[in-house]
Amino acid sequence: MVARDTIDNDFFWMILARDRVGRFRCASLMTDFRTQDYAERQLWVAMAKVLENGSVEEFGQQGDETNSPLDPFDVAADLKDEELHPYYKQLKDEPGRLPARKVISELALWLAPKDPHFVREFQTNGFDQRLWELFLWAAFREFFLDVEQLDAPDFRCCGPGIDFTVEATTAAPSQNGVLQEHPNPKSPEDRERFLRDYMPMKFGSALTGKLNKVNASGQRYWEREESKGKPFVIAIADFHKSADNNELGSMTYTQSALWQYLYGARVTWRFEGDQLIIDTQSIDSHQYKGKVVPSGFFDLPEAENVSAIIFSNAGTISKFDRMGAAAGFGADGYGYFRVGLKYNPEANAEMGEAFSFDVQGDEYEEYWTQEIQVFHNPNAKHPLPFEALLGATHHYFDDGHLKSVTPDDAVLSSFTMLMKYVGEGEAVVTKKSSS
Repeated sequence: MVARDTIDNDFFWMILARDRVGRFRCASLMTDFRTQDYAERQLWVAMAKVLENGSVEEFGQQGDETNSPLDPFDVAADLKDEELHPYYKQLKDEPGRLPARKVISELALWLAPKDPHFVREFQTNGFDQRLWELFLWAAFREFFLDVEQLDAPDFRCCGPGIDFTVEATTAAPSQNGVLQEHPNPKSPEDRERFLRDYMPMKFGSALTGKLNKVNASGQRYWEREESKGKPFVIAIADFHKSADNNELGSMTYTQSALWQYLYGARVTWRFEGDQLIIDTQSIDSHQYKGKVVPSGFFDLPEAENVSAIIFSNAGTISKFDRMGAAAGFGADGYGYFRVGLKYNPEANAEMGEAFSFDVQGDEYEEYWTQEIQVFHNPNAKHPLPFEALLGATHHYFDDGHLKSVTPDDAVLSSFTMLMKYVGEGEAVVTKKSSS
């Protein structure tokens, strides 16, 4: 590649090549060319020398690789088919999931080598958690952050004037207790009750588990060496109820329950004439089948050490499919279509603006960060700067009201249709999945 340095007003070239693990990295770089044409000609000379020497494979090796390449779709001989996660099997075996396989295979090269358990957990009962971590890594890199994998918390993210750590978690299906039986809301009234009480408890269980967790030395996440004196963030996704052929996954509409639980406040809206009025009401607790939990995660003891909560409903196979298809890796004979709601800038808008796209169309663009939402803790000991995740949607409390800063291209929720094209007389095959 050739690029321009806008500060010095000159050009440089860079050659990217795969290292021993298989990751594309900078293998050679030259700077200070006065014109683009000269930089391009010198780049061709440098590439020709590599080819002439026959050292293409060795050219990308950096000397700091720690492991051999790991293939997330290579199943170990000792793993039985029934042990594989059903979504992993769908991802691995279905032809239309080729774009997601391509993207995940590339991203896993960056995460898997430092974590010997990554591939096995991705293939089995840790699929949702590991997919969420892959998504977060890609999003943080798109925020122009250097991302370091840690044992705990999961990530350290750094940039100019920016340094914070992140622990990833998910709201998973409950295995016991009153939350084990999913309400499966059908009517608007059922969904309102579901978001008012059941879902805040689901989010609360995952978040308080991370808040209270200590290591063998009795240290919480923010007390560990990598996190001391800097913002600490928990990133959560909702995987507790999967999509099926008749219903989208709960993650497409549960984010409003997270707001309520984090701030101990419920946001409602009404019209006075033509003006949209937004009201904020305090919440003391959430109740479901006799269980009661206090609302307001940010008001809990020790929660001042959690600077913010990151949420996204897009850490899904569908997201990886779309990113791959938009990059030209769509499977032959398949179409990828996206329908959803995006940010509506109208002052009196009561809902998002509807959109629909052919993901493989020339005009389609998508980014890892478009669905990222950041909920800032008003009591944070070490606040997370907004510019740390510039381009995300940021929520914060100001003078008793929940306020938001939202980029124009923010996506609120969506679903993806994977369509197999068939010949005349054959049945049309369409699959629909959340976010």
